[in-house]
Amino acid sequence: MSSPDLNLLFTLDALLAEGSVARAARRLGLSPSAMSRSLARLRETTGDPLLVRAGRGLVPTPRAVALRERVSELVQDAEAVLRPTEKLNLEQLVRTFTVRAREGFVENFGAGLIARISAEAPGVRLRFVSKDDKESTSLRDGSIHLDIGVVGATASPEVRTRALFKDRFVGVVRADHALSRGKVTATRYAAGRHISVSRRGHEKGPVDKALEPLGLTRNIATIVGSFASALALAGDSDLIASVPERQTGRLRAGMHSFALPVPAPAITIAMLWHPRLEADLAHRWLRALVVDTCQAAG
Repeated sequence: MSSPDLNLLFTLDALLAEGSVARAARRLGLSPSAMSRSLARLRETTGDPLLVRAGRGLVPTPRAVALRERVSELVQDAEAVLRPTEKLNLEQLVRTFTVRAREGFVENFGAGLIARISAEAPGVRLRFVSKDDKESTSLRDGSIHLDIGVVGATASPEVRTRALFKDRFVGVVRADHALSRGKVTATRYAAGRHISVSRRGHEKGPVDKALEPLGLTRNIATIVGSFASALALAGDSDLIASVPERQTGRLRAGMHSFALPVPAPAITIAMLWHPRLEADLAHRWLRALVVDTCQAAG
C-alpha cells in the first residue's frame, strides 16, 4: 500500500478553513483548477466528499467537520518542525498587530499595553478595531491577529483561546440618582427605567433571566449597541445602565455604581487567535503582554 501524499494535509486545511476552492487556492498560491484536482484527490483518498455544494457556496460534511481541528493542529505542528530556530529581537521587530475588542478594553487596558510594547519593542504598533460580532472569519483570513471578548457559540472550533479575567455586571446611574442612596433591592432596581445593551437589538439578557424567579421584569426604555452609549445616556438621565465592571472602569468615572441585587452570571473575557499564529514568536510575545497587562490592572 502506497504512502499517502502528506501535502494533501495542507490542501485540506486550507479548504476546510476557507470553505471555498477559489479562496483556498489563493491562500496556497495555486490556481483554482489545481485546487479542484487536489480536492478530487482528497475525496478519493478519504472516501468522503468533504465539501458539498449548497447554493453558491460549499459546506463541510460531518467527516470534514470532525477532521477540521485535527488537521489544523497537524499542519501547525508540521510547520513548527520545519521552521528554522530563531530568536526574537524585540528592539528590531517591526510589526503591526490588529486587535479587535469591544469598547472599554482600550480605555482600561490600552495605555498600559502600549507602554509595555513601546518599552520592549518600539517598532511594534497596535491597530485597535471595534468588535461588531463574534465571528471568527477575520481571524481565519488574517485581517485580525488577536480577538478579545467573550467566547461565543459562533467561534470557529480551530481558534485558540486563553482566559484573561472574569467580569461581573454592575448597575450604574448618574451621581445624584435615587438609586445612589440607600440599599438597592431587586424591587427598586427593577422599578426603574433601564437601558438594554445588545449589538443585535435584543431587549432581554442575563439580568432579565436573573429577575424572572423573583417575578420581576425590567422596564426597558431604550436599546443601544454599546456599553459606552449606555453609560453616556445614564449619565444625562434617570436611566439605569447594567454593564461589565472591569471593562468599563474608566467609562464609569463620576457616576454611581452598585452591585446588582440579583445573581447575574459572571462572564469570562478571553483572547482568541488563529492556530497559524500559535508558534509565531512575536505573536506569543504579544499574547504574554496582554495577559500580564490585564493581570496587573487587577
